[in-house]
Amino acid sequence: MEIRYADESGFNLNPYIPYGWQPINEPVRMKAAKSKSLNTFGLMTRNNQLAAYTYYGSATADLIIAFIDDFAKNVKQRTVVILDNATVHHTEEFRDKIEEWKEIDLHVFYLPRYSPHLNIIEILWRKMKYEWLKAEDYKNLKTLEAAVEHILCNLGTLFSIDFKQPEVPII
Repeated sequence: MEIRYADESGFNLNPYIPYGWQPINEPVRMKAAKSKSLNTFGLMTRNNQLAAYTYYGSATADLIIAFIDDFAKNVKQRTVVILDNATVHHTEEFRDKIEEWKEIDLHVFYLPRYSPHLNIIEILWRKMKYEWLKAEDYKNLKTLEAAVEHILCNLGTLFSIDFKQPEVPII
């Protein structure tokens, strides 16, 4: 069985730089700019396999259904897609597709409300925004799009997340 953690995230020219060091009396400036968001829907495994879809505009049920339908074309074993409770995941159209996906052994599991910490793809979004994207990637929308695509295409090789749990001593 394969488990895929799925979610949407957005990237825009307002950088996600949490902090930085700078020399005394030498301010570091980074221009923030309003821009449209490059959005991503991803389905990720714990071993850094990722099916990712990028788009501009709002996430709609039809769009997410189309992405999952495309992903489902390559399902070769029982697969569980873990989703949060976003409105687009609970529309009538989406619920109707769940039964169709079950027929090809793709199952949808909803996380409890208000529990993004249980969806490990959130770690991917955080690492992309706060570690892997660099200040120069925010130069313009074209450079940001290229940097996001570079990370998404190279997850598991150039970029990876170690999801191993630390060992807890048995007392």
